Amino acid sequence: MTARTILHGFHAVTSRLRAAPASVLEVYVDPGRTDARMRALLALAAERRVRVVQIDAARLDGMAGTQRHQGVAAGVSPVGPKSHSLDDLLDGLTEPALLVALDGVTDPHNLGAILRVADGAGAHAVIAPRDRACGVNATVSRVASGAAETVPYLMVTNLARTLDELKERGIWVVGAMEEAGQHLYEAEVPAASAWVFGAEGEGMRRLTRERCDLGIRIPMHGAIESLNVSVSVGVCLYEARRRRLVAGGSGTHP
Repeated sequence: MTARTILHGFHAVTSRLRAAPASVLEVYVDPGRTDARMRALLALAAERRVRVVQIDAARLDGMAGTQRHQGVAAGVSPVGPKSHSLDDLLDGLTEPALLVALDGVTDPHNLGAILRVADGAGAHAVIAPRDRACGVNATVSRVASGAAETVPYLMVTNLARTLDELKERGIWVVGAMEEAGQHLYEAEVPAASAWVFGAEGEGMRRLTRERCDLGIRIPMHGAIESLNVSVSVGVCLYEARRRRLVAGGSGTHP
């Protein structure tokens, strides 16, 4: 029997219809909502030949597990695993690698936000260990607003070994650490880089920390000592992307 989960909200449902329509079993809509956004979604579902079922708001509440479903939900089956391995992905790049590695990030809301910012900043993949991570579930897909279908999320057996393999390819491993001596805006970071983030509170494991070629911290100017991990990922990735743009797209440090 096919595993089935529920996505809800316009971003999540529309993105799945566009990226993997074969995985969308049915779309459920509140017949009371007839605005332009709903009409566009219904047109997309018709174009992708996905069945639409009208159900009342109360049933949508129960199906989605929240009242914040915007009048739309979808029953979906899992999207198959990415056909490429990390090696295949890196071999196919036309610019220096920009990667995110997560060590101990298990909250689906954080993962969804990280995938969303990784998509926006043009990161090529997000990597996480199988033993200290969450998979892509309905919450991740909703928070990611479509990025769960666009950003490769690669779960590896041994994160430390994977970081070693990246280093062998000339990709610098950069760890975000509160205690690092250099801050983000003064550190020289090679273009090809994998940015590593640990769990809030616990931080990175020792073996992960030992693989980092460089540690950086995000300068904090207020009373708060640290940022949410998804915000930290966004700050670092957009700084990495800014440097590439300043360098004329070459990806080298300005």
